[in-house]
Amino acid sequence: MITDVWKQIKKNQFAGVYLLYGTETFLIHETIQLLLTHLLNEEEKDFNFSTYDLEETPLEVAVEDAETFPFMGEKRLIVMQNPVFLTSEKTKGKVDHNITKLEDYLNNPAPYSIIVIAAPYEKLDVRKKITKELKRKAVVEEAKKLGDQDLKIWIKDRAISNGVNIDDKAIEKMVSVAGSNLFVLTNEIDKMSLYVGSGKRIDLHTVEQLVSKTLEQNIFELVEKVVHRKVEEALRIYYDLLKQNEEPIKILALLSSQFRLIYQVKELSRKGYGQQQMATSLRAHPFRVKLAAGQAQLFSEDELKRLVHLFADADYQMKTGGLNKTMIIEMILFQLHSLSQKK
Repeated sequence: MITDVWKQIKKNQFAGVYLLYGTETFLIHETIQLLLTHLLNEEEKDFNFSTYDLEETPLEVAVEDAETFPFMGEKRLIVMQNPVFLTSEKTKGKVDHNITKLEDYLNNPAPYSIIVIAAPYEKLDVRKKITKELKRKAVVEEAKKLGDQDLKIWIKDRAISNGVNIDDKAIEKMVSVAGSNLFVLTNEIDKMSLYVGSGKRIDLHTVEQLVSKTLEQNIFELVEKVVHRKVEEALRIYYDLLKQNEEPIKILALLSSQFRLIYQVKELSRKGYGQQQMATSLRAHPFRVKLAAGQAQLFSEDELKRLVHLFADADYQMKTGGLNKTMIIEMILFQLHSLSQKK
């Protein structure tokens, strides 16, 4: 796991080359920041830290920089962003790279330089020679979405790094309110840490008082109100979102996405899938799958099929201007409420 790399860096144990790939770009960013903090002081950063976008700069330029002796320090940190040549994506018309230059470097890396290859892609092309060489000679870690338990551990560790503690109930509430986006969670943890002060504790009340709900969380609560026959509360959430200048078409898209996930989870559950298998198959965060599994129990398969078609029709109406956009979602909420009353 990428957190194991963090532990090594914090002990000032560095590899010569890191290949970090995956769609959780926050984890890649954090690794680079951690290396920067532990490798270079403020004066050295101006001279010995370089970052290159390989969609704009030839690879060999970055490699030559890594081969250059550090100035006013002992180490250099070279970050190579967007190495699309490690994927199966066609690179026609983009920058030409001398891949051999990197292969040669891997055989004889500069002892004073640390290279981070940041690849924000879900998969790498393991058939390519350079990918195989990196897997053999670099520290390779996947920056993937954290599972439910890993996410809670990460939140606790983040709070501790800020000099505060956080209760388990506060963590549960925080994830349910703010979601699983690490950039969002970081901002919320940092905000609460400043509020409670060093050495103090973030409790459930602090989260309820300070953490902002995401649009996605408001949509989840809206769905929860409807399926539990609380249409007035659902409408209140909807009107609050409109007051916050949220577009009806965006709200509809999130509602559609939630019910599509509920339907997919119900189908996979019927086939015997576990929640972790569902998350992998649907490419959804385990926490979202867990919530959808609970909601799926409130609907039959036929009801969910009808709802998916209902949302598709609403999307068509909204995009063709057949009805008032605000009214379309109101009608959907009343139809969902009517459906829940038949249960």
